[in-house]
Amino acid sequence: MYQNNVSWLDKFCARHPKFGIPNLMLYIAVGNVAIYLIDLFSMGGLSLASILSFSRSAILRGQIWRLVSFVFLSESGDLLFFRGTGIFFVLISAYFYWWIGSLLEREWGTTKFTVFYLGGVVLNILYGMLTGYASMSYVNLSMFFAFATLYPNMEILLFMILPVRVKWIAWLDGALFVWAVLSNLIMGYWAGALLPVVAILNYLIFFWPDFRYLFAKTKRRTSAQTINFKRAQKELRERRGYLHKCAVCGVTDQDDPGMEFRYCSKCNGYYCYCANHINNHTHVQ
Repeated sequence: MYQNNVSWLDKFCARHPKFGIPNLMLYIAVGNVAIYLIDLFSMGGLSLASILSFSRSAILRGQIWRLVSFVFLSESGDLLFFRGTGIFFVLISAYFYWWIGSLLEREWGTTKFTVFYLGGVVLNILYGMLTGYASMSYVNLSMFFAFATLYPNMEILLFMILPVRVKWIAWLDGALFVWAVLSNLIMGYWAGALLPVVAILNYLIFFWPDFRYLFAKTKRRTSAQTINFKRAQKELRERRGYLHKCAVCGVTDQDDPGMEFRYCSKCNGYYCYCANHINNHTHVQ
């Protein structure tokens, strides 16, 4: 997006290039499908998903594997166009998240993508230990929002037929995200209302420096000082026929549009010089 400054995360990734899990989303996608198929073709009894799902009471009894294993459980309805149950939706959802995860890993690098995804998982675990409820659905949604932020104009086939830009799907999912929060608040279900916010917090933490830079850039563009400077430049060009003129040879940007001009900070006054004389002139005192 707008990586203007080096953030703490970029410094961490540069110092720890071997940190991370290559092809992380491949393992998660395969785990989702495998667990679903095992339960689908089992002959009854205790399901594998119930043994691996997040349960605060079970974790406190010593079943600490649930802190990791719940990540591999498939969630239906993660995205607007993947709502439903059944093997078709599980396979499509797993493939889609593997695909966007691979693109994010290629864009960011293994270290940064691992920190992003595991950061969402850790926030989810902390929230689950406090409230007793955790779900990977909104963690995956935060990954989709990250993908939509980096590739807003990429087109994907909705229902395998209709080409739609990613940003429009992200806006629709964002609206459903807000509705999920509001509906849970209306029903008084605070744990369900705060879970999406906590999960999406991971996305906001990662992209806050980009948003801050974008807001500052927009503010500079729309400030009165910037607008007045651009207007003054336009009026000066219209009145004189040129904007820059070398104080030594007299060449203007109208005479040579490809010429670069600079203003000398050592001269006593507002003197402009062409590229040939910016370092080859007598300073005006």
